[in-house]
Amino acid sequence: MNKWTLTSVGVAWMLGGCSLIPEYQRPAAPTPAQYPQGGVYSLAQADTVAVKPDWQQLFHDPALQQLIGTALVNNRDLRVAALNVEAFQAQYRIQRADLFPAVSATGAGKRQKLPADVTGTGKSAITSNYSATLGLSAYELDLFGRVRSLSEQAMLTYLGTEEARRSTQLSLVANVANAYLTWRADQELLALAQQTLKANDHSWQLTSRSKSAGKASALEVVQARTAVESTRASVARYERQVAQDLNNLALLVGGPVDEHLPSRPLADDLVARVPAGLPSDLLQRRPDILQAEYQLQAANANIGAARAAFFPSVTLTANAGSTSTELSGLFKGGTGTWTFQPQINLPIFNAGSLRASLDYAKLQKDITVAQYEKSIQTAFQEVADGLAARQTFNDQLQAQRDFVAANQAYYDLAQHRYRSGVDSNLTFLDAQRSLFSSQQALIVDRLAQLVAEVNLYTALGGAWNVNSTPTAAAGTPPASPVRNEGKTG
Repeated sequence: MNKWTLTSVGVAWMLGGCSLIPEYQRPAAPTPAQYPQGGVYSLAQADTVAVKPDWQQLFHDPALQQLIGTALVNNRDLRVAALNVEAFQAQYRIQRADLFPAVSATGAGKRQKLPADVTGTGKSAITSNYSATLGLSAYELDLFGRVRSLSEQAMLTYLGTEEARRSTQLSLVANVANAYLTWRADQELLALAQQTLKANDHSWQLTSRSKSAGKASALEVVQARTAVESTRASVARYERQVAQDLNNLALLVGGPVDEHLPSRPLADDLVARVPAGLPSDLLQRRPDILQAEYQLQAANANIGAARAAFFPSVTLTANAGSTSTELSGLFKGGTGTWTFQPQINLPIFNAGSLRASLDYAKLQKDITVAQYEKSIQTAFQEVADGLAARQTFNDQLQAQRDFVAANQAYYDLAQHRYRSGVDSNLTFLDAQRSLFSSQQALIVDRLAQLVAEVNLYTALGGAWNVNSTPTAAAGTPPASPVRNEGKTG
């Protein structure tokens, strides 16, 4: 291969890398700069703690921390998400390889016998030919950035799948926490129902003996029995729910869960309160928003590839080597060969397919812009809902605690008056039902408050370390999707 050929290849290589990708600009967030203030949001930011980028700082129950840690290792959905990341990383590496020439070495040997009527000499002949070559085949010079745009698109798609994996991980942490809290709440409801059933059964027995002594009516006995049967039904319901909760938790964790795990009672401090920050923080913390922006940038890069298709494409085939009729003389002087074969392809008529492809790429970008904006709006709504829930649940729980205290006083007084013979059993049974109902509601409200805090943590992006974005193979993409890709040439 002479100097002119080498120079031509070098110049063509330097020309490669010109890009027709439009300059990327992040769309403005279609949400207010602040979360709602005042009213039900007045104390939403009060008494919060700065949580490190680790879910272990959020949950104060060691048993729950253990379950979440196991789930992050064993959960099949998370495993699939991680494998998807590796699959798209491999696709990116495949696409990126097209930026470089594929060099291959070939060795061949041939011996052929020709009949006499073919050789023209009247005698048959045996010919031999041996060759060894090193070269590249059909390498496309990326003069207008088509291959580079496709490589950029593949890289951004890969980075988007990493954010999808983070989103799956965040959802898994929240789902395990909510399933665990639900399991504990149902255990408390079951214990309450069993305790109430024991008290109701005792009351029924006392009423039955009072009837035998002529101190209670048949109506009072029947009403006492209805309280027993109603509570027995509640016990059966909560036993079923506890078993199903454990099955659901085992599915999320990816293995069996010990039903005798030590636990803490449901309390306000079981889940830490995280600060909401500003809506702009969501753009760097929410993995679904980051994924949507990577998809938007990938669509933007695809426009560059569609634009480059309008321009000529140049491919090179070149090789150098040695050819000889004798294997022993393959690399002797005078046996060298080379080939240089450039090819240019200029689109002239394609019935509008290139224009349609460009229009389609632009429309796909418009669609991803709308999807990106929708993901921001959804995130804003979820955080605002969580902040509203934080304050209103505080008020609701305090009111429910006062309601339980009032019902407890009602029950104690009704029990005293019944045993003193001042009131009938009907008032006492009503007090029992009211106390049981209010205690159930308090457990349910406490669960809802804790679940709301977990959901708010999820809505805020989980406080994961936003600098953990992966590094693409054979390249180093930025830690944030905010980039300018608008090179032109």
